[in-house]
Amino acid sequence: MDFLTEIASTHISQDHKDVCKEIKIEPGWTFAGFGFSLALSNLRKRLLNGEQVQLKAVGFSAFPTLGPQVVTVTISHEGVDRMRMSGRSLKGDRFTIHPEIPFIAKFFVNVPDTKIWLTNPAPAGFLRWEGPIVLPTDPVVRIDLLSGERSGSAESAGS
Repeated sequence: MDFLTEIASTHISQDHKDVCKEIKIEPGWTFAGFGFSLALSNLRKRLLNGEQVQLKAVGFSAFPTLGPQVVTVTISHEGVDRMRMSGRSLKGDRFTIHPEIPFIAKFFVNVPDTKIWLTNPAPAGFLRWEGPIVLPTDPVVRIDLLSGERSGSAESAGS
């Protein structure tokens, strides 16, 4: 994805085809991948106050021949969790990125939410990310800030 030219491309390995598609992005309001962690850092105060924020996300369809898509996502703060990483117990604010899929498309594709944890207390720093890597049909994976032994699941730390 090249945000300057507003052109995204994908390579479909099963068919050995490249699909290029021009997409409309709104600078400062359209994000992809790790960019959401940076956006959350800036929106954190609003989200912690209970506001839900809508942004745009660049993603890939379950039908790769359609190429990259821009969808609206609703971001919300879901609570504070305590999680184990590398033998340490860390506390983080859990944010959910929920794709707003058109009603008719929901019958054909399930797009899971992505979850991002930022360190608590502030300043906000990346702690954990969970979601499918590229396609909505990809398995949900977890990426932690701290490497080492297998990370534990998040447990609610209360408010």
